[in-house]
Amino acid sequence: MVRGKTEMRRIENATSRQVTFSKRRNGLLKKAFELSVLCDAEVAVIVFSSRGKLYEFSSSSMLKTIDRYTTHSKASYSGKKPAEQSIQQWKSEAASLAKKIELLETYKRRLMGEGLGSCTLEELHELESHLQKSLSNVRVKKQWKLLEKISELEEKERMLLKENALLREKVSEYLQVNAPERVVPDVQACQNMEVETELFIGRPGTSET
Repeated sequence: MVRGKTEMRRIENATSRQVTFSKRRNGLLKKAFELSVLCDAEVAVIVFSSRGKLYEFSSSSMLKTIDRYTTHSKASYSGKKPAEQSIQQWKSEAASLAKKIELLETYKRRLMGEGLGSCTLEELHELESHLQKSLSNVRVKKQWKLLEKISELEEKERMLLKENALLREKVSEYLQVNAPERVVPDVQACQNMEVETELFIGRPGTSET
């Protein structure tokens, strides 16, 4: 079945417009990628949706491609005064940066759970995916930090045990040299000794008969 030709006018239905935008956008970016690979061309594509969301593709570096375009644009409009060209360039860059800042602020608010009423289902899924990925990265970093701290404590414990053993050895050598006749009691033997005591419980002045 042959598809009919699509009339080039704005799609009034919001859902159909969003679906068409997603399909055409993906097709455009795919064609740009194919053109850059097949023809070894430097390609850059920038798309803003009706909601102000940015989509882009660059075969190398977007900033380098924009700088190259700006250089060629200056050469094309060399008849203009240098000051006028500079002002227009700065205005263009300022507007672009302001737009990017606005998009980043909007995205930041959405990540904080604010302004979600205007989000589409696709955008909410994307936000959820990014949050889950960020949470996973935080957990991995936290686990790595805990393991690092445990390793430091274990190393500190080994050093303390080593120092303790050295101190015991020095004390033993000192006693052998300065007091060889002294008998150093064994700690374990002392703990195992039974001490006999006489214990009487009663009023003062009385004694067990």
